[in-house]
Amino acid sequence: MKATRQSYGEALVELGKENKNIVVLDADLATATKTIEFAKEFPNRFFDIGIAEADMIGTAAGMATCGKIPYASTFAVFAAGRTYDQIRSSVCYPNLNVKICATHAGVTVGEDGATHQMLEDLSLMRVLPNMKVFCPSDDIQTKWLIKEISKIDGPCYVRLCRLATPEIYDENQDFEIGKMVQIGEGKDATIFATGVTVSEAIKAQKELKEKGIDVRVIDVHTIKPLDVEMVLKCAKETKRLISIEDHSILGGMGSAIAEVLTDSYPIKLERMGVNDKFGKSGKAEELLKYFEIDSTAIISKFD
Repeated sequence: MKATRQSYGEALVELGKENKNIVVLDADLATATKTIEFAKEFPNRFFDIGIAEADMIGTAAGMATCGKIPYASTFAVFAAGRTYDQIRSSVCYPNLNVKICATHAGVTVGEDGATHQMLEDLSLMRVLPNMKVFCPSDDIQTKWLIKEISKIDGPCYVRLCRLATPEIYDENQDFEIGKMVQIGEGKDATIFATGVTVSEAIKAQKELKEKGIDVRVIDVHTIKPLDVEMVLKCAKETKRLISIEDHSILGGMGSAIAEVLTDSYPIKLERMGVNDKFGKSGKAEELLKYFEIDSTAIISKFD
């Protein structure tokens, strides 16, 4: 069990050893975002901007114009919300090579409550021209992704979580930017999941199998650009389509999939997520259950 924010911190250190142009910025939350690991290893390439998130994005943009590859980090509610104007005008419009890695996303932030539970960031980021959007599901995938986006010349947004989640993949798993990962060959339904909900979908998959219901799970680690080919393949091969995410059902991963279906293969998609509400304070696991975005909620769809 490991939170993807922890995997992020570890990946930064390895990446920093490989590429001297990697710099890391934080906004007074390095211990929580785990960028503190990079700061210890490379103090001259780490910049704590303080509680000035907009300045952090502007500074990262400036560094990118000088050939650096900045990774800018803070909680998702600040990374996508408080800095939206700077991301839009100073990063995406000039198409600069800035990596925004946002931790503590979704209701799984837990006890910090609604003000800190960012449920709109995928929606905000995926509508921006030039921005690529990612949401890894486990330790292995996160470490791969953090290194892989350093090879992309342009803006990237990576959504990371506070909650420790199970290991899904091993070191031999092949990943590709823009390509979903199919887990299982089930024909009864497809469950599209992203981030923390992938492990919940896999739990449901196993329990449904015992009931004679065979589903496939699709790990949507890249939300933009979306894997249109996989979406259409699953729509044609399975009887039902379900999406689940620790995010608002408006504008997130489920909406992106629905847009593809509307354009190319009209079929029903059952979207599971937070239904146009703010979050609540509570333990992460309890909130997943409360908002009906856990394995139990998936299984109930088949009752």
